[in-house]
Amino acid sequence: MITVLVLGIGLGVGLWALAVWAFPPRPALGVVLARATASPAPPPILATDDTGWAAKVGRPFIAPLRVMGLPGERLSRDLAVIGRPVATHLAEKATLAIAGLLAPALLQLLLMLGGLSLGVEFPIIGGLVLAAVGFVLPDLQARSDAAKLRVGFRHALSAYLDLVWITLAGGAGVDSALNDSVGVGHGWAFAQIRRALEAARLTRTTPWDTLRRLGEELDVTELAELAASVSLAGTEGAKVRASLAAKAAALRTHQITAAEGDAQAATERMSLPVMALFLGFLAFIAYPALTQVLNGL
Repeated sequence: MITVLVLGIGLGVGLWALAVWAFPPRPALGVVLARATASPAPPPILATDDTGWAAKVGRPFIAPLRVMGLPGERLSRDLAVIGRPVATHLAEKATLAIAGLLAPALLQLLLMLGGLSLGVEFPIIGGLVLAAVGFVLPDLQARSDAAKLRVGFRHALSAYLDLVWITLAGGAGVDSALNDSVGVGHGWAFAQIRRALEAARLTRTTPWDTLRRLGEELDVTELAELAASVSLAGTEGAKVRASLAAKAAALRTHQITAAEGDAQAATERMSLPVMALFLGFLAFIAYPALTQVLNGL
């Protein structure tokens, strides 16, 4: 009975996905008018790269997944940070889910060719489990990669704040301090800041505006705060050297606190295998005595 129910649910979901792909729903009239009358948004500062065989295989499943509301807003920001297009991510999710769904069936077919069989339930249950894992795995990987890049960006931002502060103390202007300081550093974070300043120069906008947009795209509030402070210096003539030094010190303090918390969490995780080994050793010692007691009853 359970097998029949699982097969029926899988068939219904498959037919629904096929119907959505073949006949995509039309957007509401209000949405279409809003898109037509809205002013064009500036191009994103973060660059994306559309590569991978999984993205090409799973491309027909992008439309049904978009209809389901995937990915969410938080995951979309993470994908922008790691430079992966939303369509590529959805295609990879579909490809891994299909591969996980078919893997147990292929294993069962190979075993049947050798004269063995694992039953009917194993391909169904195993395929559903692997499909769910393959569907969720790209999301977890994207969140992990984006978190690592944000941590590295905050480390680089603290150094960039010190460089800007030193350049301002040397008598340079705000624009010169921002552009000269970014040319000193290397790596992904400095490349993104350099890209934002270059976009400001090409589009003839203020550098603090592009830095603010970069902070919103990266979901790094510290960069948006830097842009707000620099905008005061650029528009109102405020002296921001002390403010930048304070922000750099606060950012380093926050990073040290986060590093200490991660170290303590890692120490606690290291105690779990030791505890499991100790419990297994106790069970190994107590098993003969417990067997003797139970056999004597």
